[in-house]
Amino acid sequence: MKRAIAIATLMAALCTGSAAQAAEMPASQGGAPAAAAPAAASSDSAVHQTITLDGRVIPYTATAGTIVLKDAQGQATCSMFYVGYTADGVTDLSRRPVTFLYNGGPGAASVFLRMASFGPKRVLMTDAANTPPSPYELVDNQYSLLDKTDLVFVDAPGTGFSRLAPTARPEDFYGVDQDARAFKRFVDSYLSQNGRWNSPKFLFGESYGTTRSAVLANMLQQSGTDLNGVVLLSSALNFGTGFLDGDGLDDLYIGYLPTEAAIAWYHNKVPNKPAQLAPFVETVRQFAIGEYGDALLKGSTLSASERDDVVRKLHAYTGLSEQYLRNADLRVEPGEFEKELLRSDYRTVGRLDGRFVGIDNKAIGDAPDYDATNTNAEITGFNDYVRSVLHYQTDLTYEQLSFEVNNAWDLTHTIDGNKQVVPDVLPDLHDAMTQNPHLRVFSANGYYDMATPFFGTQYSLLHMNLDPSLRGNISYGFYESGHMVYLHEPALAQFRADLERWYDSALH
Repeated sequence: MKRAIAIATLMAALCTGSAAQAAEMPASQGGAPAAAAPAAASSDSAVHQTITLDGRVIPYTATAGTIVLKDAQGQATCSMFYVGYTADGVTDLSRRPVTFLYNGGPGAASVFLRMASFGPKRVLMTDAANTPPSPYELVDNQYSLLDKTDLVFVDAPGTGFSRLAPTARPEDFYGVDQDARAFKRFVDSYLSQNGRWNSPKFLFGESYGTTRSAVLANMLQQSGTDLNGVVLLSSALNFGTGFLDGDGLDDLYIGYLPTEAAIAWYHNKVPNKPAQLAPFVETVRQFAIGEYGDALLKGSTLSASERDDVVRKLHAYTGLSEQYLRNADLRVEPGEFEKELLRSDYRTVGRLDGRFVGIDNKAIGDAPDYDATNTNAEITGFNDYVRSVLHYQTDLTYEQLSFEVNNAWDLTHTIDGNKQVVPDVLPDLHDAMTQNPHLRVFSANGYYDMATPFFGTQYSLLHMNLDPSLRGNISYGFYESGHMVYLHEPALAQFRADLERWYDSALH
């Protein structure tokens, strides 16, 4: 029961958006969501615009529309909403990549990636603090990847403007495997409808979207569609380790420690703060996987002198008091760290982005009242953009974060004939990379992300048991930002530069 509740809490936390609401989301009771709206939402809309990237003018078409999924009898089951950005004037589509992008949750729409990362339009937001209310400014995005690839931002069934048909069963869509099958059908339909089967193909998933990408990549591979690359942003690849508070899993604390040190460094809580973050974090990584990991494994057999040494180093790396670390038995839960680091200042740090600072009702307690990370500008900005700029008219409410979808989610996952109760999709990614040795993977991570810690991701990928000849197919990017790396403009610029080089390498 403890593990089930922890997984439900994790799923809520991965729903990028209103983190205060997510923190209050109850564990799934297995009930079906309320009756869905009809599958047909609105007529597709297309507008022609231009963007200048690195001095080059790129004309493009922005299409807001839906693809209707059908069952074996030809009956509509779901309409999946997307916004696609395609460069105009391309004479040979076999040379023009197409990338499918989505957020995660499960239950989160893809508004966050669409309005703040690599699309041709971006909502300006305050860095590491709440953005003031409307009006928001929509600008041409100088960090767009439209110079490298067409971009198709997709909302999962039950999120955004994507809706199940009235006769559809939620249990056929709301689950690890069911969701990936729906996305596979969307990708297949999009490629067919737009003549893109021979184009280079990429997936880009954030948070639970990385879970989806691993399963989807393998499904596409098994059905005869080789991908060129997969971008994993803020990964959630194994729900069994690395995320669950407590439960006796010491790798949780090993995975989180470098992130906690990075956040302490950012807030000037590290004694004798080093000048540069990256070398400091690397030192903490080595300590986490070495002396700290050994100390946790020893449990009650750890000697007093060894414990004293570890306590001193934990204090030096995180700024938490030695007494607090002793009281925690060297094991500080993520929520405890978010509450404790700035407790003396009557402040908390954000879960999705530790740079953000929150104000709790009381300084006591062992977890923040809410996640201080705020992304409301993207949601409001998109609701205006899709109607006033893209001219997509609908009476539907844009579901940026669906608790009904999240609460109904089926975590069961089957891989190679084995059924998992707690999903681990690393085998899916392993199989896709092994059977398609040309597949490239880029793992992007924020140093200040307390939802999916960067070292936990790196540890998981390094233990995927890939053949030595394939290990070089995984590249990494680490950025001074949080779960949504693109919220920090210098990190977005670096991320874009890294991906531009990576796309070039994946296409040659």
